[in-house]
Amino acid sequence: MAARFMISASTIRNYEAKGLIPPAERSSNGYRIYTDQHAAYLSCIQAMAPAFGMEVTTEVVRCLRQGKPQDAMWIIRDTEIVLYEEKEKLERLIQDIRIQAERNSSPYDEEPFTINEASELTQAPKSAIRYWEQAGYVTADRNPDNCYRRYSRSHLLKIRLIQVLQSSVYSEDTVNFKQSLALVKHTDLQGLINVAANVRTYLDKMIESQMCGVSYFYQLMQFTRTRSTTGNIQPGSKNGIEE
Repeated sequence: MAARFMISASTIRNYEAKGLIPPAERSSNGYRIYTDQHAAYLSCIQAMAPAFGMEVTTEVVRCLRQGKPQDAMWIIRDTEIVLYEEKEKLERLIQDIRIQAERNSSPYDEEPFTINEASELTQAPKSAIRYWEQAGYVTADRNPDNCYRRYSRSHLLKIRLIQVLQSSVYSEDTVNFKQSLALVKHTDLQGLINVAANVRTYLDKMIESQMCGVSYFYQLMQFTRTRSTTGNIQPGSKNGIEE
């Protein structure tokens, strides 16, 4: 089973220990026996995790194992809505960057802004803004008199783009986007547009990946319903795989 899904045997045992797949029955010599049921669960986990994240996938699969498929479906729908909302935020941000780049204007009327004002305008916690500065994603200007942080309109645009990335499912792509963003100065509006456009393409891929994950979840849900009426596969059947 591990070879079939190109994962380690310890990962399968870990999934079983955490209740993500049904407990494997044992053969007469004590070996675990895996069946089509386990394969269906593993297929669903592998399809959903990249699109929804392991935390959501775990919650969904556990709901299904507890006989609560409706709860699982609502969790999935809530995550889909979050992705749509992030896409809408990104579309508005791209438009705002273009407006400032082409017309030298912005939805914000005053500058510079204090960190309190930047937090209020972007809805980003001050602690997060400070952390992003330490990580090199955004660099605030400093008041020459008191060294307080000062943020321009373009700083706020960059902060909003960081927020979109923070809300995305962690992946190698999101890490690369953050690294690219760290290299772009807040005054380089075309650079910000380029990163934002790449993130928009990534979100398009994510919605497709989510739909794939949902299709596997639906197959698993139908599989479990069928098994509940026909009974379990017994150890030693032709569909069993020994560990």
